[in-house]
Amino acid sequence: MKDISCKLLVIGAGPGGYVCAIRAGQLGIDTVIVEVAKPGGTCLNVGCIPSKALIHAAEEFEKAKLWAGSDDPLGISVKEPALDFGRTIGWKDNIVGRLNSGVAGLLKKARVKYVQGRARFRDGKTVEVETEIGQQIIRAENVVIATGSAPVELPSLPFGGQVISSTEALSLRNVPQKLAVVGGGYIGLELGTAFAKLGAKVTIVEALPRILAQYDAELVRPVSKRLAALGIDVLVGAKAKGMSSKGDALLVETAEGKDRKIAADKVLVTVGRRPVTEGWGLEEIDLDMNGRFIRIDDRCRTSMRGIYAIGDVTGEPMLAHRAMAQGEMVAEIVAGHRRSWDKRAIPAICFTDPELVMAGLSPDEAKAQGEIKIGQFPFSANGRAMTRQGEDGFVRVVARADNHLVLGIQAVGQGVSELSAAFGLALEMGARLEDIAGTIHAHPTQGEAFQEAALKALGLALHA
Repeated sequence: MKDISCKLLVIGAGPGGYVCAIRAGQLGIDTVIVEVAKPGGTCLNVGCIPSKALIHAAEEFEKAKLWAGSDDPLGISVKEPALDFGRTIGWKDNIVGRLNSGVAGLLKKARVKYVQGRARFRDGKTVEVETEIGQQIIRAENVVIATGSAPVELPSLPFGGQVISSTEALSLRNVPQKLAVVGGGYIGLELGTAFAKLGAKVTIVEALPRILAQYDAELVRPVSKRLAALGIDVLVGAKAKGMSSKGDALLVETAEGKDRKIAADKVLVTVGRRPVTEGWGLEEIDLDMNGRFIRIDDRCRTSMRGIYAIGDVTGEPMLAHRAMAQGEMVAEIVAGHRRSWDKRAIPAICFTDPELVMAGLSPDEAKAQGEIKIGQFPFSANGRAMTRQGEDGFVRVVARADNHLVLGIQAVGQGVSELSAAFGLALEMGARLEDIAGTIHAHPTQGEAFQEAALKALGLALHA
């Protein structure tokens, strides 16, 4: 095969990689992108998108079950619903397929050359790719490493058979009758909640003293309440030790030090993700590392000239929108633009029921910097939340006490993920409490709770 030479080579076509390549192509840079699987990476194929499709299907099925089995306050009644899970998975796969095609089309439109295969560094400027038709050599002036992350495997619970990762969970052909979830972080709770709504008996096993440890306890409280309402058992301070000899139960050591068996058709392990730093020739180049991650500066430059790294392989937060922003920035830097990485806030969302959003500093983090003001407004006093039967939760704004600069915004409630853009914008633009309070928020919307929280922090609350 004829060697390829280009100005920019991107390794990995996940959200960070494909955005980087598209932007580079738009800027007239001769760009090649290499991906071993389909475009879109973990997020599009086996992560963000398919999981949200499954979550939505579960929500709709739960509504149908409620309408069939109770005196619904809305006056809606239906016959007992049935679930064709195969069709559900087919619908999910169709969405993924459409988005795969969309990304491929955008790359083609930007004149990016797509090479499918496994890339491996020969040196800092040369990569070999094993394709279906042979080895392809690519020489590039600049290289972007966007290899992403993969699920962490526990030594006592290696993947295979009854033990699955989130990837396999999103491709199950049947809803398991009994599902044990090892890990009480956002992935485990999102999928555990969805399968509980679809009819599985779910048990969450978390080694730490509480679930969703990265969020403060007040934010998590409505989620814990909802888990209990769904009949999900939550064991905290518990350690998963392995499978039973028959392979039909998860062996757990409880917080009290007692052994317990949890019957399970499937055991979903969601104890975190690790950067993919193996299999692409890291040992052939000389990059400084930050623990398991590739060390980068504020321009996503590595320790080697002309090599950049973006996304999960560079560390926390492992979020698709962080990778996308980094990818766009790197493309512009390669094009000669002056750019740097200086984001005030990267919103983090947990698509549980209710949803959680955090942007900027938490109250405790803000207090460590000085005196603060906090305003919190409950959805139980928000008309739109009431009409959507989503009164649990609140919006909270954290600001400096002296100049009212907003430092952080958090929310828990039905559909609050859609407020994350407003939260991020306020922090990115350096908004003060007066800016949010003085902005007219449409009525009736859940966004009014954002304005009310800022008013409350100012001592000017109108509806609380």
